[in-house]
Amino acid sequence: PGELTDPEGGVATSTRDLDGLAKRIEAWLATGLDPVSSPEVSDVTSPASNGMSSETLLFTVTTMEDGTSVERRCVARIEPELDKLPVFPSYELGMQFEVMRLVGEATSAPVPPTLWFEPDPQVVGAPFLVMGRVDGIVPPDILPYTFGDCWVTDGSTEDRARIERTSVAAVSAAHSITTDSHALAFLDHHDLTRPVAGDTALARHLDWWDQYREWTTEGERSPLLDECFAWLRDTCPTTTEARLSWGDARIGNMLFEDFEVTAVLDWEMAAVAPPEVDLGWMTYLHRFFQDLAEELGVAGLPDFLTAGTVTHLYREQTGREVSDLRWYQADAAMRHGVIMRRVTERAVLFGDAVRPTDPDEMIMHRATLRAMLDGTYWDRLPS
Repeated sequence: PGELTDPEGGVATSTRDLDGLAKRIEAWLATGLDPVSSPEVSDVTSPASNGMSSETLLFTVTTMEDGTSVERRCVARIEPELDKLPVFPSYELGMQFEVMRLVGEATSAPVPPTLWFEPDPQVVGAPFLVMGRVDGIVPPDILPYTFGDCWVTDGSTEDRARIERTSVAAVSAAHSITTDSHALAFLDHHDLTRPVAGDTALARHLDWWDQYREWTTEGERSPLLDECFAWLRDTCPTTTEARLSWGDARIGNMLFEDFEVTAVLDWEMAAVAPPEVDLGWMTYLHRFFQDLAEELGVAGLPDFLTAGTVTHLYREQTGREVSDLRWYQADAAMRHGVIMRRVTERAVLFGDAVRPTDPDEMIMHRATLRAMLDGTYWDRLPS
């Protein structure tokens, strides 16, 4: 495993034709693997997925090893086009590759095997990484799993308890990596206008996201997001914990078989932060879907992935104490508000939405953010 480059420097078509991609990937592999292996690429598909920040390709690589034909099922993640109003200012696929490799080598968290990273955009039109393919299914985002009629809601209470237990176990395993045990400077982000500031990992986490808010809203300020981030700064906890943070810790980024996690995906938001940042994101992102269901009169799963359950499981699995998650859930909701603002901006660009007069109307869960700011949101949550 390692970097592979294309010495011929071919330029991929902007349409990323699948047959053409198969030929390019095959030629790329032939230059990086043992020539005797005679790699062949087949079954290239581009599936729908929950993600919105990269393109995914599935394909099969067949090689000859010691005279025997060997098939390897692969997944490629391709960097998005950064001239099309990207969700994030940079994508840092190399960082994602390295953090997945570190997690796979140093922890029990189930991550796909990391195979190759290609930084040269000439091969398929953008940098990409290749992972081994892992079997499993994903809780759907569209329609959200809280709306019913899917494998999550069709399962029993015990089945969903397995989802909770194994998903928290995956997150807690990743958190065994700390700044004392491993060199994590490669997770520092340098893609905004000024160096990230702060005396603690949590303060630096918040400063990066505040800069991201400024970058996202530079064309038109968001009064609501301005107020949210002022509140986060004024109330920020003083913890000095510094562990590997998955960043996008939610069950929609996990594969499951028999209601147990088989793989943890999507590490583009990885950073260094206290563990509560991931736990807050995990519990709030479920609430985001639960709130949508309740607004439409659907019962959803109000007792699933609650802060109380997740905190209890995390303490049980790690032996570490966990702070009250309320601030971290608010942090998650407010950061998610910036992302939703950016996603709506993209929808406007591509003609899928109309720009509203009030920029805050581009934040789907703006009522939640206001309720968090005035303190009324928390009373509706189960313990």
